[in-house]
Amino acid sequence: MARTPFGSKGVEGDYPAPSGSSSGSGGLSAFIDQGSEFEGKLTFKDTVRIDGRFRGEISSENTLIVGETGEIEASIRSKTVAVSGSVTGDIMAATKVVLHKTARVSGNITTGSLVVEDGAEIDGQIKMGKSAGLKAVEGGAPKAPAAEKH
Repeated sequence: MARTPFGSKGVEGDYPAPSGSSSGSGGLSAFIDQGSEFEGKLTFKDTVRIDGRFRGEISSENTLIVGETGEIEASIRSKTVAVSGSVTGDIMAATKVVLHKTARVSGNITTGSLVVEDGAEIDGQIKMGKSAGLKAVEGGAPKAPAAEKH
């Protein structure tokens, strides 16, 4: 069964290929386009790309892609996370986190493997390696980012 992504833009960029996709197409199962804003809890099994704004909690069994215009304020738990935009909150990825040159992450990263392109920004602690990836799978949900006081 082919799934239609939300939004009208195509998928572009060099992101990790989804693995073990239950849809059989190997493509996106959802797409939140630039200009869209969502708040709440997002849970999915396949691959999701976010180019808009999302605030809350994200849980995935496969791949989360944050596009260049994506602005995420959430705790993230996924198998693989690729960031080209902005993430505020902790990222826990069982397999891999890829931070492209335009990525801005403010939060802790726990993952089995980390790829960081020149130009990416990280403000937080990094725990990486096989044991960190296992903790990302087995551990409790990461905490949501604290609200800023003005």
